[in-house]
Amino acid sequence: MAAPLVWTLLLSLKANSELMRDSGTAFSAPYTLENYRAVLQGSSAFRWLLNSLIVSTGTMIGVLILCSLAGYGFARLEFPFRRTLFVFVLLGLAIPEQAVILPRHQLFAALHLHNSYPGLILPGLAGPFGVFFMTQYFRAIPRELDEAAMLDGASRLRIFWKVLLPLTLPAQATLGVFTFLAAWNDYWWPLISATRSERFTLTVGLASAQMNYAQTSGLGFLMAQAVFASLPILIVYLLFQKQIVRAIAGTSGR
Repeated sequence: MAAPLVWTLLLSLKANSELMRDSGTAFSAPYTLENYRAVLQGSSAFRWLLNSLIVSTGTMIGVLILCSLAGYGFARLEFPFRRTLFVFVLLGLAIPEQAVILPRHQLFAALHLHNSYPGLILPGLAGPFGVFFMTQYFRAIPRELDEAAMLDGASRLRIFWKVLLPLTLPAQATLGVFTFLAAWNDYWWPLISATRSERFTLTVGLASAQMNYAQTSGLGFLMAQAVFASLPILIVYLLFQKQIVRAIAGTSGR
């Protein structure tokens, strides 16, 4: 699994002129940072990076808020058609994004949300997997905690915020990283919604700069772009890897 990553990194550190003669020289010196210098010198690279950070962070925060509230409601509250609504939410997992892309495009065009941050963020907030994930995690928490808090006079909102929500931090870290990763790597919807260069995310921006391999200035430069785009995701995962492992181990144990 690590072989393609190592290969990409080594190619990004080689001079393009050398790779044109033989790409097998990736495992031998000399190495250079010229490809990364060329990526960073692009006037729009940091703008696209900022757009991706805003869209990915906004999507992650929105999903965590909505899915935590929905998960708590489905797991802890009794209301009419609760099971039916939960099944209806899960049906969203079976509907491919391509099936709704045309009406979504028409809706956002009518609302004048294209080429805007809300237009890029809002579709990602519909997270049926996040609702299912948080519902299962809330169900695994003993109900005795709710009953004890009620005896102390705590309201439903206070129980959710002060008692249960802190216990779900590992699950939220996992869901947050997965959501951030999906939003960061998303290419389909930003390609449709963002038609102006100043609103491109990093995936769309880098693709627009190098539409195909024949137009690239070199294999090393192409690989440097790939590393540049994936580096923030690696940092996020390294920061939250303990929470991810703890959440997966906890849910499997239950």
